[in-house]
Amino acid sequence: MKKIQQYLIHIKRLLDITFFRMFFFLVIGIILFSSMYNNVKPEKLDISLLTAAEKTIRSPATVEDKASTEKKRQDALDQVQDVYTVKKEYSSNQVDLITSIFNAAKEVDDEVRAEIKKKNEALEFEQLEVTEPSVEAKVKMLKSKLTERVNKELSERVFTSLIQASRDELSIAKDITVTAINNVMTKKISADDVENAKKSLEEEIKFSTLHSELKNAVIELGRYAVIQNEFYDPVKTEELREQAAESVEPVKILQGQIIVEEGKLIRQEEFRQLELAGLLNNEKSVKPFIGLAILISILLSALYYYFYQMKEQPEKRQAYLLLFGIIFMLTFFIMKIVSILEIFNYTGIGYLFPAAMGGMLLKILIEEKLAILSSIIFAVCGSILFNEGVSGTLNFSVGIYTLFSSLAGILFLSDQNQRSKILQAGSFAATVNLFTIWALMFLPNGQFSGLEYGYYILTAIFSGIGSAVLTIGLLPFFEASFGILSTMKLIELSNPNHPLLRKILMEAPGTYHHSVMVANLSDAACEAIGANGLLARVGSYYHDIGKTNRPSFFIENQMHVENPHDRLPPDKSAAIIIAHVTDGVEILKKYHMPKEIIQIAEQHHGTTLLKFFYHKALQESEEVKEEHYRYPGPRAQSKESAIIGIADSVEAAVRSLRQPTHEAIESLVKKIVVDRLQDGQLNECDLTLKELDTVAYSFCETLKGIFHSRIEYPEMTKKVN
Repeated sequence: MKKIQQYLIHIKRLLDITFFRMFFFLVIGIILFSSMYNNVKPEKLDISLLTAAEKTIRSPATVEDKASTEKKRQDALDQVQDVYTVKKEYSSNQVDLITSIFNAAKEVDDEVRAEIKKKNEALEFEQLEVTEPSVEAKVKMLKSKLTERVNKELSERVFTSLIQASRDELSIAKDITVTAINNVMTKKISADDVENAKKSLEEEIKFSTLHSELKNAVIELGRYAVIQNEFYDPVKTEELREQAAESVEPVKILQGQIIVEEGKLIRQEEFRQLELAGLLNNEKSVKPFIGLAILISILLSALYYYFYQMKEQPEKRQAYLLLFGIIFMLTFFIMKIVSILEIFNYTGIGYLFPAAMGGMLLKILIEEKLAILSSIIFAVCGSILFNEGVSGTLNFSVGIYTLFSSLAGILFLSDQNQRSKILQAGSFAATVNLFTIWALMFLPNGQFSGLEYGYYILTAIFSGIGSAVLTIGLLPFFEASFGILSTMKLIELSNPNHPLLRKILMEAPGTYHHSVMVANLSDAACEAIGANGLLARVGSYYHDIGKTNRPSFFIENQMHVENPHDRLPPDKSAAIIIAHVTDGVEILKKYHMPKEIIQIAEQHHGTTLLKFFYHKALQESEEVKEEHYRYPGPRAQSKESAIIGIADSVEAAVRSLRQPTHEAIESLVKKIVVDRLQDGQLNECDLTLKELDTVAYSFCETLKGIFHSRIEYPEMTKKVN
């Protein structure tokens, strides 16, 4: 064990150097990569076109079949018909055109009438007759009011008929024509339907009461007015095509989908899908390995950052890093060994892995935050290592199972700090394992036999209980190798049946009571400022173990006996009192106590002055050296040691008060704290002034609870009859 500890010390020193710390994580990364290499390596299939498949082949991942998707999209586009839009304004435009022609004819008639009337009035006295303009002249007048295009496209017969018709006939003809045009033009008229529409209009006008010449003119006007009103709309057509293309879902080869069944012929389509899924000519593919390397880099970066920002002393941080590396690799090694058993085709072999072990060890030996982070990493690695027999690279079922199992063990131990609780935590993890497996079995609505249910129940129980057994078995090794004072160890050391505590109780009962009081004060004060209250409590139990060598020389053990210091010179008394520190260190080392407990016993007095014997010596002689009456130290190096030292002085001082009132207690506590500060006893620990105020307040509150006022009961006197 000593050789192991020496090796670990050398490694921890190396880890204090950034290069070796990074190299440490690099080694872990290489081990992880090499262990999971085969699990991400693409499967090589020896198949060829138009041969029978030797086994059922499934897609390892979900991939899009772009060729099929494009074909499906093109089919959807081909089914989209061209969009034609009816121009409703064309009907009103053509009606207005025909109406304007009839109005022009009426205007010509009005103008002719007005001209004749004007000439008649001028020639009234001459008794001359005014002749009406010729038809040709009227037609010319009408054409002048119309556009050149209308004049060209309508025959001369139409203009002549309009000019020769009476006003009433023109009005009736206009109404008939406009009505017929409106009836026909309100319907869709494509380029191919224009002639049919014109014939429909012609049939409608034929049954009118107009005389033949005017009717023919109206028919020609109507046919002229009827035009195409339905046209191809490229914008709307393109919108429909885009909607059709977007509505097409991509054709995908789903993960786990059967591409070709065993014994079936591999045709061109199946061969194309195999190639698309990356199952052909994949021996040169490096993407899976790049992905694995990136994943491991992310996980290790998270761990590196965790240790980088850890607020611990460098020596302790490096010890934690090395301890974590050993536990992590041990857990991963067990995981890898279990995964190898998959070659025997055991279903759900990953559920046998003692997933809670690593998390519980890290929770007990380091802290919960790191344990949870490691649980996530174990889950990711487990989902890759146990991917045999599943489609794809990740076995999410085993990953979820590993995460839940590990978290169950960690969380159960959160408020349970006794070693005996580890087995209970394992039982709790087994229960969580069982429910997790049932959830994973029921979610896909699978069908399982009674034998399979029994098998999974056994794996869940084995994983949980196995985690607890391994944790209990490995914990002493790690504690001894790294000299770690875990919470479990502290609980064990606080047991009153511990040989040293029984030694204090039997040989120095006053010191034992004093130590318990100091423990109560220190525990409460440490908890108030966020220090380790349990360490302070246990350290207080053992801080005066050295007094058991000469218990009668310490006042708390002098019950109804003479004080031996009354017969000794001050220097001898001081030497005996000071010796309890070095004697205590020797006793603690003899019993192989943790170094933190030894340091508390060594540092709780620091280099304080034995004032009573120093002043007594000054009264006897002027040649007195102060250093002979000071404790050898060292001064307190941690918050716990400093607080125990103050609590030790406070408890002894308050016990000496005849009237321990609240005001007297507060004044005494503040005086002792100030004396420690002024004497430089707190210079080497990281206690702040604010924390010292909190510690002093905690001491006062605890002491007030102990030395509270009591009712003085009167004596009962017996009456004599």
